[in-house]
Amino acid sequence: MRTPHRMDTHHPDDRSEQPRNPYEELGALDDGPLEATPLEDFLGVDAEQRQVPEPEWSPPDHRRGGRRRKNRFAGLPLAVKAVVGLVVLASFAALGDRWAVLYAEHRAADTLKDRLDLAAAPEVEIGGFPFLTQLADKRLESVKVTVPDVAADRVSLAKVSATAHDVTLNADGLTSVRGADVPRFDGDVMLSFEDLNRELGASQVTFTGEGRDRVRARGTLPVAGHNLKLRAEARIQRQGERGIATEIGGMRLDIGDLATYRPGKRASEGLHLTPKASADLARETRKAKALLSVPAIVQRMGVPEATVDQALADDGKLAELTGSPRFARQAERLNLIDLALNNPEVLKRLGLDPDLLGELSGLTRPVLADRLALAFELPKPEQGDVKLDDVRVEEDGIRVRLSGSGLTVGG
Repeated sequence: MRTPHRMDTHHPDDRSEQPRNPYEELGALDDGPLEATPLEDFLGVDAEQRQVPEPEWSPPDHRRGGRRRKNRFAGLPLAVKAVVGLVVLASFAALGDRWAVLYAEHRAADTLKDRLDLAAAPEVEIGGFPFLTQLADKRLESVKVTVPDVAADRVSLAKVSATAHDVTLNADGLTSVRGADVPRFDGDVMLSFEDLNRELGASQVTFTGEGRDRVRARGTLPVAGHNLKLRAEARIQRQGERGIATEIGGMRLDIGDLATYRPGKRASEGLHLTPKASADLARETRKAKALLSVPAIVQRMGVPEATVDQALADDGKLAELTGSPRFARQAERLNLIDLALNNPEVLKRLGLDPDLLGELSGLTRPVLADRLALAFELPKPEQGDVKLDDVRVEEDGIRVRLSGSGLTVGG
């Protein structure tokens, strides 16, 4: 084990026997007042800056940036403050104006519903801004009214929409509007095919647009217990200043593949065998003989009596007669409707129900056209004038443009 080294604290020149005090030696090393270190000299920090006094204590401010926010707003220019204030006021004014418009629209809708005896309140939209200024002047820039499901004769109008311009109010404030004068207005009327199919299509008839002024009707029509296939076309045209007329044409009722009925008095109209039924006479001897056994039919077909007698006596001659193209054309031109009452048995052998033929004779052109008529007329107002400007067939229905002037609503 090594012996610890003992430090000698005596100065080499000190020959005193007394031991030296180490604190006195540390004091001897004091060079005087504190001088700046080289780093502090480099940074330029003097002694006064090095001795920074502690800040005095003050109570904390717990407001959320209140002083900073207040100072920011206080620092804004007066003009900016004025603009902000005007924007806020304008926003409140616009909001109040819109609430007044909604209130007025609601009151107007309820009034129109009661006075026009409508099932539902119409939609009312007041145009122009600001509304309160217009109300003060008792003059509205525009008022749009939309009324759904308006009854018009046999059909219902899907939508009637009209916009009145430069409306003058008879009012004492917002809550006391007694009436209005409408110098002019325009709008349109929509007659939808969906409504037509529901109201006129009780016989499973559907209406579709075909071109600018034509409507096609297709479906079935029950007659004497038989569902006959119906085809017709309606030409839409304006009638006078307030009415819509329909000219029904191309009416046709198909009795299966056996016969076709077209109402009318012309040679092409009436009840006629189809080309298929006429061709079948050549193969069905019983039907051919039943047809040729009626002198009136033979006379109308123009077949010589001698030829008919030979055909009825010889099946070969019969097949030769009925199988000719001329006989088929003659059979197709034959109108059977006026022979139904006098020759019910013959027509029954051809497969035609006498009861059906009896009802078909009552389905004249006017009767059948009335079932498919799409006509209607706008009511005449007590004051002013309403007229139809244009009629057009569209994909969803019939649209009618209208205009008017000099109307008065209310008192």
